[in-house]
Order: sequence, then structure tokens, then C-alpha cells
Amino acid sequence: MIKLKKVGNALGLLGLLLLFSFTTAHKFYLSVTNVVYSEKNTSFQITSRIFIDDLDDVLEERYGIKAQLATDKESLVADAYIEKYLRAKFAIELNGEIVPYTFLGKEYDNDVVICYMELEDVDFSNLKSVSVQNEILTDLFEEQQNVVHLKWKGKKKSFVLIKENNKGMLNL
Repeated sequence: MIKLKKVGNALGLLGLLLLFSFTTAHKFYLSVTNVVYSEKNTSFQITSRIFIDDLDDVLEERYGIKAQLATDKESLVADAYIEKYLRAKFAIELNGEIVPYTFLGKEYDNDVVICYMELEDVDFSNLKSVSVQNEILTDLFEEQQNVVHLKWKGKKKSFVLIKENNKGMLNL
């Protein structure tokens, strides 16, 4: 009787181990944004890479739209809502002042949406500091990390921004 109980416990433990071994690992929440100075255009060119399913989720949660990004059923207003969301969650400051950027569009690369933005007509002669505030997806995912790479005339700085620390600066 005791042997059967031990065998039952062992089988139960084995069953639990098997159950947990087939569960998926916790998903990571990450975006990567590059802000690069273009001497040719005298502008900052910005690309932001965001997981498609996460952006879909935040657009539905925040605005109530089912964007269905990267599908045949993609909403006709998806780009407008992506731009609206980016403007609410992503900002660039030059010398301490927020400056407007142009949303150029997006494209898909596997499971990532790449958003293109540009900051034009910048007076680089008086530029002393560039800071980037990135709160993309932090309103939906507590674990969200937003990596920002900032490059300007040979100077480079990278930041890992989170909900509690959402701004990075490069002094020139």
C-alpha cells in the first residue's frame, strides 16, 4: 500500500513536471528605436521596431480599433491610429524643447512593424542636447523595455527606457 502511494506521488510529480515543461516561456516586451542624424538631409531619421501583436493589442485597448495589422483585413485607419499613438508616446526634445516630427509610414518585417519618422529642418548650429522620451507600450505591459540608439555626428548613446525611466539624453 505504501509502495503504491509513493508510485502515485512520483507519477503526480512527473505529470506536473511534464505539464510545466510544455508551457511557453514568458514573452518579452521590447521595442528598438534608432534616431540617426543624416548629414545628407540635415535631419534626424527615426525607425522604431515594435512587435505587431503588441501594437495591435495596444491600439485595441487604447482606441477600441481592431487594426489587424499585417493581414488582409488590416483596418483602413490603422496608419492614422499608429501615428496618433506614436505622437502620444514618443517625443524628441532639442535643447529642452519638444519638436514635431513627420510620420512617414510603416512596413512589416516578419513579426515586427517598422515605423518611419523624420525630424526635418533642424538648426544644428545651436544644438546642445537631444533627448528622447519613449513610452511605447508601457501603458499596456509593465515589463516593456524600449531600447533607443541615438547617433549624431560621431557621438552615439544607447538607452533602455522603462515605464519609470522613460527619457534618455545625449549632450553634444
